[in-house]
Order: sequence, then C-alpha cells, then structure tokens
Amino acid sequence: MVERSKVRVLVAKPGLDGHDRGAKVVARALRDAGFEVIYTGIRQTPEQIVESVIQEDVDVLGISILSGAHMVLIPKILKLLEEKGLKPNEDVLVVAGGIIPPDDAKELEKMGVAKVFGPGSPIGDIIKFIDDNVPTLKKFSSEN
Repeated sequence: MVERSKVRVLVAKPGLDGHDRGAKVVARALRDAGFEVIYTGIRQTPEQIVESVIQEDVDVLGISILSGAHMVLIPKILKLLEEKGLKPNEDVLVVAGGIIPPDDAKELEKMGVAKVFGPGSPIGDIIKFIDDNVPTLKKFSSEN
C-alpha cells in the first residue's frame, strides 16, 4: 500500500458553484487519514485547476461539482491535463464527486474519470479507492 503521507491530493471546485461544505468535509477526512491535501477554494476555472495540479505536483485530483455543469467542466479538465502531458489515472488519479446523475457518471468514467462518488458516499470508500488506485509510479517511489 502507498504511504499516505507521500500522496498529494488536490480538491477542486470548478465553475460557479459556491457550495463547498462537502468538498471541505472530504478534504478534512483525507487529511485526517494521512494524505497531504490542498484545497483550491470555490469558483476555479478548469485552467486554474490544471495549473494547480502541475504546480502542486499532485497524485490525485478530486473534483467536487454541484452546479450541473459537470459534463462541460470535467471533460475540459481532462482535456487540459492531457494537453499538459498528464495522463488521467496514470500520472494523476482523477475522481469526482457531487450531484452527478448515474448515466453522466458512467459517461465521465468512459472519458477518463477513475470514479464518481455521489452524495453520501462513505469517506472510507473514497480513502480505499485512493489507496488502491494511486498512480503506479507513486507506489514504486514510496516503497523505496
């Protein structure tokens, strides 16, 4: 298993959604579980989020979205990551959470989101998913 203290997680809130209680709860729970967590704050553009991923050298990008714009903003983030040379789920694990209908969640997972967590998802499930799926390169570097 990956040493959690070596795993950097960026929790981001794209778009005009100003509701961030859930994102803060998840960020705090991940921090309490031992991960290093960076929270971007609300109203971030996809460009700002991807720039933060690069600047902070994160292993996990958690996108929290409640606004209904997930089918526009999340694909844009995935595209920008690839344009910057970062392969989703190889270089950075991409997860999403919020109010995302099941059909949209399936489509986002086809596009490259590793997992979509809906409202009320147990924090333990999120932690386990990150533990089990942090990009392989991080697993090797943390074992040395």
